Amino acid sequence: MQDRRPAEPLRRRRPRWAMRLATTLSVTVLAAAGVGHALVSGLDTGIDRIDPFKDMKNRPAAGHGMNVLLVGTDGRDKITEAERQKYRLGGSPCHCTDTIMIVHISADHERASVVSLPRDSYAVMPPHTDQNSGEKHHEHPVKINAAYAEGGPQLTVRTVENMTHVKIDHYLEVDFTSFMKTVDVLGGVEVCTARPLRDSYTGLDLGVGTHRLDGGQALQYVRARHTDGAGDLGRMQRQQRFLASLISRTTSSGVLLNPVKFRGVAHTLLDSVRADQGFGTEEMVELARAMRSFTPSSSEFTTVPIGNIDYEVEGIGSTVKWDPVKSEKLFKALRDDQPLAAHRNRKKAVVVDVSPQQIRVQVENATMTAGLGEKADAALRATRFRTSGVPVNAVERAAARTVVLYDPRWDRSAKSLGTALPGARMVAVPGQGAVLKVRVGADYSGVRRVRAEDARQGEFGVVTGDEVACG
Repeated sequence: MQDRRPAEPLRRRRPRWAMRLATTLSVTVLAAAGVGHALVSGLDTGIDRIDPFKDMKNRPAAGHGMNVLLVGTDGRDKITEAERQKYRLGGSPCHCTDTIMIVHISADHERASVVSLPRDSYAVMPPHTDQNSGEKHHEHPVKINAAYAEGGPQLTVRTVENMTHVKIDHYLEVDFTSFMKTVDVLGGVEVCTARPLRDSYTGLDLGVGTHRLDGGQALQYVRARHTDGAGDLGRMQRQQRFLASLISRTTSSGVLLNPVKFRGVAHTLLDSVRADQGFGTEEMVELARAMRSFTPSSSEFTTVPIGNIDYEVEGIGSTVKWDPVKSEKLFKALRDDQPLAAHRNRKKAVVVDVSPQQIRVQVENATMTAGLGEKADAALRATRFRTSGVPVNAVERAAARTVVLYDPRWDRSAKSLGTALPGARMVAVPGQGAVLKVRVGADYSGVRRVRAEDARQGEFGVVTGDEVACG
């Protein structure tokens, strides 16, 4: 039976990890530099306080660890005209949630689990009074991001709790302006991509490789929905990768080793967010001290499992319907303070363009070494390639070098497979079809671990921070 006791006492009203930055900053900086109450005293006075839990009844039972609801809105009141033009932030805000994430901090303060909730998720709004019109509403179906427009933070919390049965301990809200300021005050955040990312709506234009983004560019990166056919799901994956890169940046930056500089950074961050009344200096210091060893590999990211990505609802249109069985299992893991990913020692994966899960492979043993085909098939399958599971012997069995045979129409898949087999010779075979062939030669020495940027891993599609950050 797992010991559920916290490593040390910590107020249930804990701080804002999730806020793409204040979170990790307070955590790592204070811990790494040994900063205490005296240095951070007064930092919380600039926070815009709200009470998203006022008069709430029939809430879920408290679980183990801490749950923060991180909400990103489309507020842009303080955006300059130059920024509005440069980063394509024109138009009127819908005053709804652009991003919704549940951030769970484990009771032992050694793990953070981030679950993204698609903004178009099918939801049933609980009975409430509209914050704008004063009109009373009965329970009715909506997209989840409408909760904020109709009832603000409180209705958003109620709706999320009703859907997940996860009790929310803290609420953190960031808008466009605060997000940009956050990234800029950190000196930018590094992201990497294995393919070009271009979005005419946001103006995002990144080539293959690694890029350091300033606040406006980072906003383009996390808002983009039209870089490919993945739409909002692809955008959530980029948001998760950005969070992982942010953690890596804050845990390795010199800011964390300079208490004076940290105070300036933290003041900028905390002055531009909205948070519940329970998030204060004491909680920030206690959490920071508890999370001294927090690293990117301690974080894990996923999206709530989807059952129907195009669930039509009369009067609402297309919504995203969660998988009822898998999503309940996911949220139970959060309530029980269980890791979502299998944490094990493993080599960092190389990023490729096509996910191994999408690549079909037939393995042939082109040597006289018995069992070499089975060994290569198992290694490729462990790296999540879709092997046949039934390797065969090649006609010629004196190959010195491993060869990948592929139809040129599947050249991107072949490149990903070739990356997993260092030194393999690539041979195009027009007309071969979608199944790639690997003829294992005497030089075979194993399979390199690879992943795509949108790889789905584990039962809940979980990736850890060290896997999705640049490296």
